[in-house]
Amino acid sequence: MREVVDVGEVGGSSEMLGGQVGLGVDIVEIARMKAILARTSSFAKKVFSEAERAYCEGTASPEAHFATRFAAKEAVLKALGTGFSGGIGPCDVEVRRTAKGRPYVVLHGEAKRVASQLGVRELPLSLSYTHDEAVACAMAITDSSVRASEERKDPMEELARRFKEARGMLDNLEAPVVSRIADDSAEVAADKATFSAARV
Repeated sequence: MREVVDVGEVGGSSEMLGGQVGLGVDIVEIARMKAILARTSSFAKKVFSEAERAYCEGTASPEAHFATRFAAKEAVLKALGTGFSGGIGPCDVEVRRTAKGRPYVVLHGEAKRVASQLGVRELPLSLSYTHDEAVACAMAITDSSVRASEERKDPMEELARRFKEARGMLDNLEAPVVSRIADDSAEVAADKATFSAARV
């Protein structure tokens, strides 16, 4: 499932990503998430937004959905190249769902500022889980990576263009070269005639 991110005002440079697309993947063991939720009652409130908690707790398997959302938070921050550092907390990355059920990311606080600074224009997100594990994949697509993609040339078109350019250069060289060879042949013939006449 894929959706774009709400990063607010987008701008700035993408120096951290170097104009590239950032990619983040994370896997969380569902049994481990279930144990953490049972052991630490405050964990869900510290890590997940009210909307995330309401969604997860309303499902038949809350631990799978909490694990998936936690993996999404990690994947998004990996895509941004930060992880949970520099003042970015778990609640700075929120996973929401569209009316059709597609997950998308909403950034808050420091994560939103970093994404804006990097020039992130999209954060597509994919979530999945099995009986044992939850996985999330996120990409941070920057303005400069989109421009680079648009400017990228098709290798076959580039090869054809270069071939035509080289052929044009050869065509321009052929006429003077043939003319010069003919002139050189005439000079050689004249020199031979002069040399032959001098010998006699």
